[in-house]
Amino acid sequence: MIKTFLILLFLQNSLFSSQQIILVVSDDFNTSRAKLSCYEDDKKVLKTIDVNIGKNGLGWGIGEFNFKQKKNEPLKKEGDKKAPAGIFKLSSTFGYDKKQSFNLKYLHLSKRLICIDDSDSKHYNKIIEMPKVKPKSFEQMRRDDKQYELGVFVLHNKNQVKQAGSCIFLHVQKSKKASTAGCTSMSLNEMKKIVSWLDGRKNPILIQIPNSSLGEVKELYPNLPL
Repeated sequence: MIKTFLILLFLQNSLFSSQQIILVVSDDFNTSRAKLSCYEDDKKVLKTIDVNIGKNGLGWGIGEFNFKQKKNEPLKKEGDKKAPAGIFKLSSTFGYDKKQSFNLKYLHLSKRLICIDDSDSKHYNKIIEMPKVKPKSFEQMRRDDKQYELGVFVLHNKNQVKQAGSCIFLHVQKSKKASTAGCTSMSLNEMKKIVSWLDGRKNPILIQIPNSSLGEVKELYPNLPL
């Protein structure tokens, strides 16, 4: 009882005082499809949509809070094609347009911007301009396709733990049922609705979990109409 009280007290005074929550729930750790719902001030907003997650499902990532994890449940690793499960801050939006009037910080993706997925690099899991000497492994942010036309940065593994996974975003889907390499994707129209709704002043977060952890979310956020 005391432990539960202390957890709830911690939640109320930190990240978990968030007024905006994106909740992504998959059937289990192995599926590449999930349901996404949005909440603000303990009320559901927008409509629940189908989204794509990692080709190999989910793996527990490094976020702001550790859910109860069973020994046989997978952990997120670099290159495993799993989307991270957990609770993560949403730091900013990004896209191809030079300017946007969103209420969450916006980054214009120029052709020089890359995201480093080489865990031996000091810039691992960071977005930087292409240096004179090309990194061993990186992802081009200004892609030839439209997948990064609009998106949101997910603060997974912000302390750059080696091989724990990098470059995690909410972004535009390749096609309706195309799984991802570890991100969460949806249609451009749905992405526009979400980025227009997000507000940095309301401490937005992503909760991404298998259905087996939904009960724990209900304990942490008892007022959410799940």
